[in-house]
Amino acid sequence: MTDIFFITKMEYVFLVKIALHMFQNTLAFAQAQDAKDPLKNYRTKFHIPKDADGNEWLYFCGNSLGLQPKITQEYIQQELNDWANLGVEGHFDAKNPWMPYHEFLTENMAKIVGAKPIEVVIMNTLTTNLHLLMVSFYQPTKTKYKIVIESDAFPSDRYAVESQLKFHGFDPKEGMLEWKPREGEELLRMEDLEAMLNEHGDKIALLMIGGVNYYTGQYLNIKKIAELGHAKGAMVGIDLAHGAGNIQPNLHDSNVDFAAWCTYKYLNSGPGSLAGLFVHEKHAHNKELHRFAGWWGHDKETRFNMRYDFNPIPGAESWQLSNPPILSMAAIKASLDMFNEVGMDALREKSKNLTAYFEYLINQIDTHRIKIITPSNPEERGCQLSIQVENADKSLHQQLLDKHIISDWREPDVIRCAPVPLYNSYEDVYNMVDELKKCL
Repeated sequence: MTDIFFITKMEYVFLVKIALHMFQNTLAFAQAQDAKDPLKNYRTKFHIPKDADGNEWLYFCGNSLGLQPKITQEYIQQELNDWANLGVEGHFDAKNPWMPYHEFLTENMAKIVGAKPIEVVIMNTLTTNLHLLMVSFYQPTKTKYKIVIESDAFPSDRYAVESQLKFHGFDPKEGMLEWKPREGEELLRMEDLEAMLNEHGDKIALLMIGGVNYYTGQYLNIKKIAELGHAKGAMVGIDLAHGAGNIQPNLHDSNVDFAAWCTYKYLNSGPGSLAGLFVHEKHAHNKELHRFAGWWGHDKETRFNMRYDFNPIPGAESWQLSNPPILSMAAIKASLDMFNEVGMDALREKSKNLTAYFEYLINQIDTHRIKIITPSNPEERGCQLSIQVENADKSLHQQLLDKHIISDWREPDVIRCAPVPLYNSYEDVYNMVDELKKCL
């Protein structure tokens, strides 16, 4: 019989570091790590912000807006050229015909989120997709109508859930259940969600959870969430805004009913670009699902017959409403082609190492003021670290900005930093922490 033992968080961090690395707090060590990084050349494939003298800024804000791949301009220019030269015939005769253009993105996007192609489509924007999905998967009754979200969900998710409850005639204060951290803690515990479901399960219709929390960076076990929700007869949806291109959610195997994500963060598709949508294969052929329909979700063979009966395409494509914006999709195609070349396994491996080094350096700062609220376990986070600084305000963020370090400030006292494996280096991380130490 195996002995069961428990270790403290600090002991766990120490063991992880010993197992993964023998880190050193020196610029030479960081540069040596970069020299042997198999992905090091991808940094040169991005436009990195520079100061007036041409010096590169330190960019740690890929969790808010990813940097522009240099090939993006070429991809967009191709569509501009075809539009100029072909007009409407570009729908059929462009180098990448516009009629099926969204299909060019599906396979690569499916690989990133761990889905089958029939389960994925690129369309609309994130909150729009969440609303469309809740039309289908939030079907409340008078007795089973509550929606579970995490207490520190991104505000847009909260607004969407509140408005769905109101639309169905329920009071959000009574119909929304919040999965909260325990008193004095920042992170969510799965056993607390299980307890909530055991207490309220007969009244819960939907779990709508952020797979990676935007504030803490905690990566939740979405497969376990799906198991718990389904055991109580609830549908389960996941917001992967901070997960797609960052972690490997394995959506198909997780068995969640639906998910949605934006593409302008880790997927580097440009500000406000189109979002992704996942509907599990088990729902692919259910024509009886409630949905808000549009012609681009209608059977492709008869779409242009302009008849009245809506016949949904099997799978995620049936949630489409309108023909897509090609210029935005061209930027997404540029990024997804790069992701396909690198592969999520390689990106995730570097991400774990790079963020572990970042964590190590921060913990080397000799001050009681700093606390990392992101989990130390690399399986419970992506690349983001959320750094809580005692007695700090946004002036600390401004000090870093004055030193040409772009991070993200969240009230009241957290700096979110994401060393992105495609374009951030170990030297970036070393220099950033060195400047943060000076600020403190």
